Amino acid sequence: MKQIALATLVLLVSMPLVSQADEAEDLAKQLANPISSLISVPIQINYDEGYGATGSGSVWRTNIQPVIPMSLNSEWNLISRTILPVINQDDVPARGLGESGIGDIVQSFFFSPVEPTEGGIIWGAGPVFLLDSASEPQLGAGKWGIGPTGVALKQTGPWTYGALANHIWSVGGDNSRPDVNATFLQPFVAYITPTKTTFSLNTESTYDWENKQWSVPINLTATQLIKVGNQMMSVGGGVRYWAESPAGGPDDWGLRLIVTFLFPK
Repeated sequence: MKQIALATLVLLVSMPLVSQADEAEDLAKQLANPISSLISVPIQINYDEGYGATGSGSVWRTNIQPVIPMSLNSEWNLISRTILPVINQDDVPARGLGESGIGDIVQSFFFSPVEPTEGGIIWGAGPVFLLDSASEPQLGAGKWGIGPTGVALKQTGPWTYGALANHIWSVGGDNSRPDVNATFLQPFVAYITPTKTTFSLNTESTYDWENKQWSVPINLTATQLIKVGNQMMSVGGGVRYWAESPAGGPDDWGLRLIVTFLFPK
């Protein structure tokens, strides 16, 4: 009888632990999926230098990126993905000059099937908007824009791999500012360890068709899923290397810090 009682007690104690482990694994996988049905608020802090004619300029760019999924029906979700940049730049575009404030917001909407395809592909597509929201002219393009966006990925065991892309054309704004005609490409791969540490590698490449110039930062990051009180979150960081950048843009190495607040249903 004592053995049965002890076995029952062990089972009851271990069940929540198993449940918590399963929940953590599910959250880690959803974090690696940019269009998952998980409300999250990533705060991404980037530091880069080498700006300006003399290469002495530096930029801190904090991207606040809430992701909000909405259920349309039993078959389709709509995922809202916002990028709000808060920028502080020194010696840009020249020594002694600098600005701080909000940059242009990029707002994406992805219509995504609730279930993956038979081949396990998770995908979404929809419109992307460029909002002329910069608090200072030097921090934005001075244009309103629109275009298509899409993402496709697959999750196999601890691996997640795929790509996100968009293209934005300007449709209004300050006529004295250059038009926007840019393609954004973000191939990515992520590996989740048994301890829910996620190692990620991606590029966030932009091709400017007006000036025929590439910007190609390569990002390597590591993040850890943790719980602070009742708040689930992911924290981490990494490095970025500028393989290609326009004239007067960043070069060499940069830093990235990431804090993501999670709000599971």
